[in-house]
Amino acid sequence: MNVNSEKEILLLDSEKNFTSLLRIVEEIPSRKRGTSIETKERDKNFRDVLMHLYEWHAMLERWYREGMHGDSPHMPAPGYKWRTIKLLNMKIWEDYQDVKLNQAINKLKLSHERVMDLIKSHTNEEIMTKKYYRWTKTSNLYSYFAANTTNHYIWAI
Repeated sequence: MNVNSEKEILLLDSEKNFTSLLRIVEEIPSRKRGTSIETKERDKNFRDVLMHLYEWHAMLERWYREGMHGDSPHMPAPGYKWRTIKLLNMKIWEDYQDVKLNQAINKLKLSHERVMDLIKSHTNEEIMTKKYYRWTKTSNLYSYFAANTTNHYIWAI
């Protein structure tokens, strides 16, 4: 019996959930995928959800880059605290209202690949060991990677 490491499971689950998400979008006829819903609520169309995921990938990449260079990344984003996450998510929604769905799909595919490459660049021990990297504080890379890939894709689905 082949036992997969947590890293391998994270990669497999992330790809599976990402593929499922894209399949949902692509199975809807293009004329019905629009962003014509007029609302001040976020995440009410495909573009909004995909750009939300894209921006969280970008934040993860920034945290990772800054942390690996010895800095303490400001999380979740400059000017925001974890307790103000709703405000941050609303700002993300506002920032991407002019993006077309095809652009959102392409941007998300590219950011997904970059994050998957980050995961692949680490050993299972580096990903799973708490406090392995100073910037993750009491946590591990796994918690950051899983939250911004497979778990976030499940939310989006």
